[in-house]
Amino acid sequence: MYNREYTPEHITALAENEIFVFGSNLEGIHGGGAARLALKSFGAVMGKGVGLHGNSYAIPTMQGGVDTIQPYINEFLEFAKEHSDLRFYVTKIGCGIAGFKVRDIAPLFADAVDIENIILPREFVEIITTGH
Repeated sequence: MYNREYTPEHITALAENEIFVFGSNLEGIHGGGAARLALKSFGAVMGKGVGLHGNSYAIPTMQGGVDTIQPYINEFLEFAKEHSDLRFYVTKIGCGIAGFKVRDIAPLFADAVDIENIILPREFVEIITTGH
């Protein structure tokens, strides 16, 4: 059961062990939204659309439907488990420029509820735990 804080709506600074998890595109063109913030403030790298770079972790969301996002989320969940010394703040990935609804993306993070070092948006947790 999820019994910890939620990802803040606006993240402006991170501690050394904190990671900003954002939606990207496979090409790593971080031109807008959370991706642009990750590039400007948290170490995302232009041309790198997947994985950990600096204090950011990119999850591609612009390559198709939600079914194409799940494998990248699964990869992220495994990465987070293997790096329990890091704290991952998941933004509402895919719910901005990519155009998905929170109700489409939140269930993809259902397994994150049991991973203590992953912090989710309140809206994701509400959908995962209540179904709506």
